[in-house]
Amino acid sequence: MSDDEEPDLELLALLRQSLGLGQKDNTAPADTKVLKNAEYVYDNAIDVAIDYWNTKAAASTIWDLMQQSNYSSKTWSAHELHPKTKDEAAVDFIFTMDLLNFSFWSDDESSESFTVEYLGKKWTGYWSLVAALQRALEEGISITSSDFWQDGNECTDDLLKHVFRSTTATPIPLLDERIGCLREAGQILYKRFNCSFLNCINETNGSAAALVNLLVESFPCFRDESRFEGKTIRFYKRAQILVADLWACFDGQSYGKFADIETITMFAGMS
Repeated sequence: MSDDEEPDLELLALLRQSLGLGQKDNTAPADTKVLKNAEYVYDNAIDVAIDYWNTKAAASTIWDLMQQSNYSSKTWSAHELHPKTKDEAAVDFIFTMDLLNFSFWSDDESSESFTVEYLGKKWTGYWSLVAALQRALEEGISITSSDFWQDGNECTDDLLKHVFRSTTATPIPLLDERIGCLREAGQILYKRFNCSFLNCINETNGSAAALVNLLVESFPCFRDESRFEGKTIRFYKRAQILVADLWACFDGQSYGKFADIETITMFAGMS
Protein backbone atom coordinates (compact mmCIF):
# COMPACT_ATOMS: atom_id res chain seq x y z
CA MET A 1 0.00 0.00 0.00
CA SER A 2 1.37 3.42 -0.93
CA ASP A 3 1.70 6.20 1.64
CA ASP A 4 -1.24 8.12 0.21
CA GLU A 5 -3.65 5.18 -0.11
CA GLU A 6 -6.33 4.91 2.54
CA PRO A 7 -6.28 1.69 4.59
CA ASP A 8 -9.24 -0.64 4.10
CA LEU A 9 -10.98 -0.16 7.44
CA GLU A 10 -13.41 -3.00 6.78
CA LEU A 11 -10.57 -5.45 6.18
CA LEU A 12 -8.84 -4.25 9.33
CA ALA A 13 -12.05 -4.76 11.29
CA LEU A 14 -12.38 -8.30 9.96
CA LEU A 15 -8.77 -9.04 10.86
CA ARG A 16 -9.27 -7.68 14.36
CA GLN A 17 -12.39 -9.78 14.79
CA SER A 18 -10.67 -12.95 13.53
CA LEU A 19 -7.86 -12.37 16.03
CA GLY A 20 -10.29 -11.77 18.86
CA LEU A 21 -9.22 -8.14 19.18
CA GLY A 22 -12.69 -6.74 18.89
CA GLN A 23 -16.26 -7.98 18.92
CA LYS A 24 -19.15 -6.66 16.87
CA ASP A 25 -21.53 -4.50 18.87
CA ASN A 26 -24.90 -6.15 18.26
CA THR A 27 -26.67 -3.36 20.14
CA ALA A 28 -25.61 -0.67 17.68
CA PRO A 29 -28.19 0.42 15.07
CA ALA A 30 -27.78 -1.17 11.66
CA ASP A 31 -26.05 0.98 9.06
CA THR A 32 -25.96 0.25 5.33
CA LYS A 33 -23.08 2.76 4.91
CA VAL A 34 -24.60 3.81 1.58
CA LEU A 35 -24.88 7.44 2.59
CA LYS A 36 -21.42 7.50 4.18
CA ASN A 37 -19.91 6.03 1.03
CA ALA A 38 -21.70 8.60 -1.13
CA GLU A 39 -20.29 11.33 1.11
CA TYR A 40 -16.81 9.88 0.68
CA VAL A 41 -17.14 10.07 -3.11
CA TYR A 42 -18.56 13.58 -2.82
CA ASP A 43 -15.58 14.68 -0.71
CA ASN A 44 -12.90 13.01 -2.83
CA ALA A 45 -14.10 13.04 -6.44
CA ILE A 46 -12.11 15.22 -8.84
CA ASP A 47 -13.87 14.77 -12.18
CA VAL A 48 -17.43 15.10 -10.85
CA ALA A 49 -18.88 17.62 -8.42
CA ILE A 50 -22.32 18.12 -6.88
CA ASP A 51 -23.62 21.57 -6.09
CA TYR A 52 -24.78 21.53 -2.46
CA TRP A 53 -27.23 24.44 -2.63
CA ASN A 54 -28.84 23.37 -5.90
CA THR A 55 -29.22 19.86 -4.50
CA LYS A 56 -31.10 21.30 -1.54
CA ALA A 57 -33.24 23.36 -3.89
CA ALA A 58 -34.05 20.28 -5.97
CA ALA A 59 -35.03 18.36 -2.83
CA SER A 60 -37.31 21.20 -1.78
CA THR A 61 -38.95 21.24 -5.22
CA ILE A 62 -39.53 17.49 -5.13
CA TRP A 63 -41.05 17.75 -1.65
CA ASP A 64 -43.38 20.57 -2.73
CA LEU A 65 -44.55 18.58 -5.76
CA MET A 66 -45.20 15.53 -3.58
CA GLN A 67 -47.33 17.62 -1.26
CA GLN A 68 -49.26 19.17 -4.14
CA SER A 69 -50.07 15.75 -5.62
CA ASN A 70 -50.85 14.18 -2.21
CA TYR A 71 -48.15 11.61 -2.88
CA SER A 72 -47.77 9.09 -0.05
CA SER A 73 -47.01 5.42 0.58
CA LYS A 74 -50.59 4.68 -0.51
CA THR A 75 -49.71 5.88 -4.02
CA TRP A 76 -47.67 2.71 -4.57
CA SER A 77 -50.63 0.35 -4.20
CA ALA A 78 -52.85 2.59 -6.30
CA HIS A 79 -51.08 1.56 -9.51
CA GLU A 80 -53.06 -1.10 -11.34
CA LEU A 81 -50.09 -3.45 -11.67
CA HIS A 82 -48.87 -3.45 -8.08
CA PRO A 83 -50.25 -6.02 -5.60
CA LYS A 84 -53.45 -4.98 -3.85
CA THR A 85 -53.45 -7.57 -1.08
CA LYS A 86 -51.52 -7.07 2.16
CA ASP A 87 -50.36 -10.62 2.71
CA GLU A 88 -47.52 -13.10 2.23
CA ALA A 89 -48.30 -13.35 -1.48
CA ALA A 90 -47.57 -9.62 -1.82
CA VAL A 91 -44.23 -10.12 -0.04
CA ASP A 92 -43.28 -12.91 -2.43
CA PHE A 93 -44.29 -10.77 -5.40
CA ILE A 94 -42.16 -7.84 -4.23
CA PHE A 95 -39.13 -10.03 -3.57
CA THR A 96 -39.39 -11.56 -7.05
CA MET A 97 -40.03 -8.20 -8.69
CA ASP A 98 -37.02 -6.48 -7.14
CA LEU A 99 -34.78 -9.52 -7.58
CA LEU A 100 -35.27 -9.01 -11.34
CA ASN A 101 -35.61 -5.22 -11.37
CA PHE A 102 -32.72 -4.28 -13.66
CA SER A 103 -31.81 -3.54 -17.31
CA PHE A 104 -34.93 -3.17 -19.44
CA TRP A 105 -33.51 -1.28 -22.40
CA SER A 106 -31.94 -2.79 -25.51
CA ASP A 107 -28.41 -1.85 -26.56
CA ASP A 108 -29.78 -1.36 -30.05
CA GLU A 109 -31.41 2.08 -29.87
CA SER A 110 -32.96 1.61 -33.32
CA SER A 111 -35.04 -1.41 -32.22
CA GLU A 112 -38.34 -1.47 -30.39
CA SER A 113 -38.21 -1.83 -26.61
CA PHE A 114 -39.00 -5.03 -24.77
CA THR A 115 -42.77 -4.77 -24.31
CA VAL A 116 -45.34 -6.80 -22.41
CA GLU A 117 -49.03 -6.71 -23.33
CA TYR A 118 -51.31 -7.13 -20.33
CA LEU A 119 -54.72 -5.78 -19.28
CA GLY A 120 -55.21 -4.46 -22.81
CA LYS A 121 -52.15 -2.20 -22.57
CA LYS A 122 -48.53 -2.34 -23.61
CA TRP A 123 -45.94 -1.90 -20.86
CA THR A 124 -42.24 -1.05 -21.15
CA GLY A 125 -39.37 -0.47 -18.73
CA TYR A 126 -39.94 -1.43 -15.11
CA TRP A 127 -43.65 -1.89 -15.73
CA SER A 128 -42.96 -4.55 -18.35
CA LEU A 129 -41.47 -6.71 -15.58
CA VAL A 130 -44.40 -6.17 -13.21
CA ALA A 131 -46.86 -6.89 -16.02
CA ALA A 132 -45.00 -10.09 -16.97
CA LEU A 133 -45.15 -11.35 -13.38
CA GLN A 134 -48.85 -10.55 -13.03
CA ARG A 135 -49.57 -12.17 -16.39
CA ALA A 136 -47.72 -15.33 -15.38
CA LEU A 137 -49.66 -15.61 -12.11
CA GLU A 138 -52.90 -15.14 -14.04
CA GLU A 139 -51.83 -17.99 -16.32
CA GLY A 140 -51.34 -20.27 -13.31
CA ILE A 141 -47.52 -20.13 -13.29
CA SER A 142 -46.06 -19.92 -9.76
CA ILE A 143 -43.47 -17.37 -10.80
CA THR A 144 -43.18 -15.81 -7.31
CA SER A 145 -42.53 -19.13 -5.55
CA SER A 146 -38.93 -19.94 -4.59
CA ASP A 147 -39.85 -23.65 -4.58
CA PHE A 148 -40.90 -23.26 -8.22
CA TRP A 149 -37.59 -21.60 -9.16
CA GLN A 150 -35.67 -24.64 -7.91
CA ASP A 151 -37.81 -27.19 -9.74
CA GLY A 152 -35.85 -27.74 -12.94
CA ASN A 153 -38.50 -30.11 -14.28
CA GLU A 154 -41.37 -27.65 -13.95
CA CYS A 155 -39.57 -24.31 -14.04
CA THR A 156 -37.61 -24.83 -17.23
CA ASP A 157 -35.68 -22.15 -19.06
CA ASP A 158 -38.20 -22.42 -21.90
CA LEU A 159 -41.08 -21.75 -19.52
CA LEU A 160 -39.29 -18.71 -18.12
CA LYS A 161 -38.75 -17.46 -21.68
CA HIS A 162 -42.53 -17.78 -22.09
CA VAL A 163 -43.14 -15.85 -18.86
CA PHE A 164 -40.98 -12.96 -20.07
CA ARG A 165 -42.13 -13.03 -23.71
CA SER A 166 -42.33 -9.75 -25.56
CA THR A 167 -44.93 -8.42 -27.94
CA THR A 168 -42.10 -6.95 -30.01
CA ALA A 169 -39.13 -8.62 -31.69
CA THR A 170 -36.93 -7.42 -28.82
CA PRO A 171 -36.64 -9.99 -26.01
CA ILE A 172 -36.19 -9.06 -22.38
CA PRO A 173 -32.52 -8.09 -21.87
CA LEU A 174 -30.24 -10.35 -19.82
CA LEU A 175 -32.71 -13.23 -19.60
CA ASP A 176 -30.00 -15.75 -18.68
CA GLU A 177 -28.84 -13.50 -15.85
CA ARG A 178 -32.41 -13.14 -14.56
CA ILE A 179 -32.90 -16.90 -14.64
CA GLY A 180 -29.63 -17.25 -12.74
CA CYS A 181 -30.84 -14.77 -10.10
CA LEU A 182 -34.05 -16.73 -9.58
CA ARG A 183 -32.33 -20.08 -9.24
CA GLU A 184 -29.59 -18.76 -6.96
CA ALA A 185 -32.09 -16.96 -4.71
CA GLY A 186 -34.23 -20.07 -4.55
CA GLN A 187 -31.27 -22.11 -3.33
CA ILE A 188 -30.31 -19.50 -0.73
CA LEU A 189 -33.87 -19.26 0.61
CA TYR A 190 -33.99 -23.06 0.82
CA LYS A 191 -30.65 -23.47 2.59
CA ARG A 192 -30.69 -20.46 4.92
CA PHE A 193 -34.23 -19.17 5.36
CA ASN A 194 -36.50 -22.21 5.32
CA CYS A 195 -37.72 -21.42 1.79
CA SER A 196 -39.33 -18.11 2.74
CA PHE A 197 -38.31 -14.48 2.34
CA LEU A 198 -40.60 -13.74 5.29
CA ASN A 199 -37.93 -15.26 7.49
CA CYS A 200 -35.47 -12.65 6.21
CA ILE A 201 -37.89 -9.93 7.29
CA ASN A 202 -38.48 -11.53 10.67
CA GLU A 203 -34.76 -11.98 11.28
CA THR A 204 -34.10 -8.24 10.99
CA ASN A 205 -36.60 -7.21 13.69
CA GLY A 206 -38.23 -4.28 11.95
CA SER A 207 -35.03 -2.58 10.82
CA ALA A 208 -34.89 -1.34 7.23
CA ALA A 209 -31.10 -0.99 7.31
CA ALA A 210 -30.67 -4.48 8.77
CA LEU A 211 -32.84 -5.96 6.03
CA VAL A 212 -30.80 -4.19 3.33
CA ASN A 213 -27.62 -5.56 4.90
CA LEU A 214 -29.06 -9.07 5.11
CA LEU A 215 -30.06 -8.93 1.45
CA VAL A 216 -26.64 -7.88 0.20
CA GLU A 217 -24.78 -10.27 2.51
CA SER A 218 -26.97 -13.28 1.69
CA PHE A 219 -27.92 -12.74 -1.97
CA PRO A 220 -25.04 -11.85 -4.34
CA CYS A 221 -27.55 -10.56 -6.92
CA PHE A 222 -28.34 -7.62 -4.62
CA ARG A 223 -24.70 -6.76 -3.86
CA ASP A 224 -23.89 -3.81 -6.12
CA GLU A 225 -20.58 -2.34 -5.00
CA SER A 226 -17.60 -0.64 -6.59
CA ARG A 227 -14.15 0.60 -5.61
CA PHE A 228 -13.13 4.23 -5.45
CA GLU A 229 -9.81 5.54 -4.18
CA GLY A 230 -9.09 2.28 -2.37
CA LYS A 231 -12.47 2.14 -0.65
CA THR A 232 -15.53 -0.06 -1.19
CA ILE A 233 -18.50 2.05 -2.30
CA ARG A 234 -21.94 0.62 -1.64
CA PHE A 235 -24.95 1.44 -3.81
CA TYR A 236 -27.39 -1.31 -2.78
CA LYS A 237 -30.00 0.12 -5.11
CA ARG A 238 -32.33 -2.84 -5.52
CA ALA A 239 -31.96 -3.97 -1.91
CA GLN A 240 -33.11 -0.53 -0.80
CA ILE A 241 -35.88 -0.48 -3.40
CA LEU A 242 -37.14 -3.81 -2.08
CA VAL A 243 -37.35 -2.47 1.48
CA ALA A 244 -39.00 0.73 0.25
CA ASP A 245 -41.53 -1.30 -1.76
CA LEU A 246 -42.41 -3.40 1.29
CA TRP A 247 -42.87 -0.23 3.34
CA ALA A 248 -45.06 1.37 0.66
CA CYS A 249 -47.12 -1.74 -0.11
CA PHE A 250 -47.99 -2.31 3.55
CA ASP A 251 -48.20 1.42 4.33
CA GLY A 252 -45.61 1.11 7.06
CA GLN A 253 -47.44 -1.69 8.85
CA SER A 254 -47.15 -5.48 9.16
CA TYR A 255 -44.35 -6.74 6.90
CA GLY A 256 -43.58 -3.15 5.94
CA LYS A 257 -43.13 -1.78 9.44
CA PHE A 258 -39.62 -0.41 9.86
CA ALA A 259 -38.54 1.77 12.77
CA ASP A 260 -35.66 3.23 10.74
CA ILE A 261 -37.18 3.63 7.27
CA GLU A 262 -35.46 7.05 7.09
CA THR A 263 -32.13 5.25 6.65
CA ILE A 264 -33.13 4.24 3.13
CA THR A 265 -31.60 6.66 0.65
CA MET A 266 -32.86 8.03 -2.64
CA PHE A 267 -31.75 6.10 -5.72
CA ALA A 268 -31.73 6.59 -9.45
CA GLY A 269 -34.92 5.39 -11.05
CA MET A 270 -35.91 3.74 -14.32
CA SER A 271 -39.21 3.81 -16.15
